[in-house]
Amino acid sequence: MSKELLLKGFEVELFTGLATGTHIGVAKDVPKEFNDFVNEPDHRNIEFITLPNKNYEILKRSLLAPRSRLRSWLTDRELTILPCSTLSLGDSQKFERSDLSNAYHDLIEKEYGTKVVTASVHINLGIEDLSLLFSALRLARCEAALFLAISASSPFLDGLATSAHSQRWIQFPRTPKDVPLFLDHSHYVSWIEEQLARGIMVNERHLWTSIRPNGPSRPYELNRLELRICDLITNCDLLLAVTALFELRVLSLASQPAELDPLKASKLNIEELVLLTDLNDISAAKFSLEASLNHWVDGKSIICRDWIKKLVEEVTPLAREKGIEHLLQPIHLVLEHGNQAMNWLKGFEEGSSIQDLLYDSIKEMEEEETTFFSQNVVE
Repeated sequence: MSKELLLKGFEVELFTGLATGTHIGVAKDVPKEFNDFVNEPDHRNIEFITLPNKNYEILKRSLLAPRSRLRSWLTDRELTILPCSTLSLGDSQKFERSDLSNAYHDLIEKEYGTKVVTASVHINLGIEDLSLLFSALRLARCEAALFLAISASSPFLDGLATSAHSQRWIQFPRTPKDVPLFLDHSHYVSWIEEQLARGIMVNERHLWTSIRPNGPSRPYELNRLELRICDLITNCDLLLAVTALFELRVLSLASQPAELDPLKASKLNIEELVLLTDLNDISAAKFSLEASLNHWVDGKSIICRDWIKKLVEEVTPLAREKGIEHLLQPIHLVLEHGNQAMNWLKGFEEGSSIQDLLYDSIKEMEEEETTFFSQNVVE
């Protein structure tokens, strides 16, 4: 099975704090203990990076093992991992620097403040063929809103319910403001060089969009596609389901470029596609599964939940052929029962406190780790 699939890797951002939901930063200390963790500009964030692999069973261990190790280390300090993508009960008025000597962190604090203090998961797919990479970049950008809707898990900020299902994506400063739909690698390289020359981007990492090319020497050497729009997905099986859907769309595109590359298959022009994708992303951030979106093929209105269901149906035969159809099941559950944000908001409206909702989710994360490692040999 794995021989026919793409390499996959994750960058998982997490908040740390008390079981009551209060954010407590430890980012200065964690990388000293664990070499697969790095700190973020605000020390309430920490991130771990998994090694790329094609096999979903190995990926599950790669996702849960660092989380379990971190949790054990935090438990000794009466802390835990917080299952949220924003400062749900935190202070968004204050930036808490993790490294005062880092000039890039200094820029981020001054330019963006706590708008960037969020937790998310970035999903990387290995794609060596540059033509396929940029074709997949276009398709993924046009469908990024669907992945955000499945993953939405940030309806709270500063102890209040916001008007959004993904407050993270609403507040996060997408940079630069105007990003084209790249025609090919050379278009991407020239555009990046122009942004750097004009000071719009300060370095090659300063491209904060829903989806971007990635590689060992950006923008020149690229070997993977990075989906950045997803909120933190604490349920590992759901994260693997989202990854499988992402991968299956790319594999479908590889065999059906005329039908799935927006540059070839859309009735809209490039400028219309860029506007459509940006509006879809915001709509999905506000209403997730219930959002009214516009399809990239013809611009017609479609409810997000219906679009996702249609996408899953389209990739199911390929998933069955690859032996990964079972991985998609958690998406069916989200479509039926709602995503994390929707369920939290329902509980909040019924009288549960944000603190209680976070506590219950903390326990669910702990149970997932305990169950997995009780059934599998620990590394």
